[in-house]
Amino acid sequence: MENNMAFTIPAWVPEGVQRYLAHTETGQSIRDIARSAGCHASTILRQIRRIETRRDDPLVDAALQSLAKTHFAESATLMNNTFGATPDETAAAEDEEFNREALRILRRLCETGSVLAVAEEMDKAVVVRDSGGGGATRTAVVDCAIAQALALKDWISCDNPGRISRYRISSTGRTALSQLVADAENKARARNEFGMADAQTPFQAKVVPGQGGANKNDRAKRMRYSVAESPLIALARRRDRDGKPFLDEKLVAAGERLREDFELAQIGPQVTQNWDHFLTAGGRGSFGSEAHGGRGSSDARDRVALALSDLGPGLSDVALRCCCYLEGLELAEKRMGWSARSGKIVLRIALQRLKRHYESQSERNRMIG
Repeated sequence: MENNMAFTIPAWVPEGVQRYLAHTETGQSIRDIARSAGCHASTILRQIRRIETRRDDPLVDAALQSLAKTHFAESATLMNNTFGATPDETAAAEDEEFNREALRILRRLCETGSVLAVAEEMDKAVVVRDSGGGGATRTAVVDCAIAQALALKDWISCDNPGRISRYRISSTGRTALSQLVADAENKARARNEFGMADAQTPFQAKVVPGQGGANKNDRAKRMRYSVAESPLIALARRRDRDGKPFLDEKLVAAGERLREDFELAQIGPQVTQNWDHFLTAGGRGSFGSEAHGGRGSSDARDRVALALSDLGPGLSDVALRCCCYLEGLELAEKRMGWSARSGKIVLRIALQRLKRHYESQSERNRMIG
């Protein structure tokens, strides 16, 4: 049987997996695959054996079964033709979706103590982070199809699969995350250069007013999200004099909520987000949503603006830098002219105020409802 349907496989599928499926699902011989690939048959054989041994991993096995069903079955080709979607269009859409979700999940798995928990016969998997004292906090939810893809690419691994398997990011996954972040930055920069958007995205350049040099030929320094973890997570692991966490779960959750709204506010091809007026060094001004060329995720932007306005000068500054831009405390202290080790105290005060803000908003929504 000729492999006339393999071209529909998404580009994210590893080369070795594509050859494995071509052999097991279409019946192509190892020599034929090697001849097409321009390599020795022993190379193909080793790749096929390696994939076969990895099928003990439930996510890998499920991913291979899904690919075989959707990209090698005749019904899949008929379905694509019926709905008018070409193989290239379908593959491109799947690749874009995978890259977006992989970036989101791998960033969460880079946080200390985070694992991806996958239960048998469940459609969703969750990322949970050890919050100390035997507690755990859920930080993300992902479709099992995406989790299967991450395992198939060897970006996550599980030492002891079971009824509930726990996956951690691998060294290959960390390298891939850095590349995904760089690709996202390049795409955002390209959109701006060609006039398709004048937006600040979570992975674009962030210019901090007053921090540029006198030489106008100097390139603005870019601030990007840390691929490791939020400063809040590091502080949550510290203990105060009483042995309690420096930041409790509710304070961390408040900071994470602000960060999530901040990220949602950047989505949209014509959004021109500019949060500089909430920075002390930026010459604080009033927030006016009508100044933006596109609404984008207007609800999320308004929530961020309302929260930062409620915090006021200084507190909104440290919250924006540390929670949204994921700027380290030492760098934040230096840029704001604060004394060493004072930033964590101010940040905790900001989070306490932010927590009260969200509680008051929830109470107000209940009264309106």
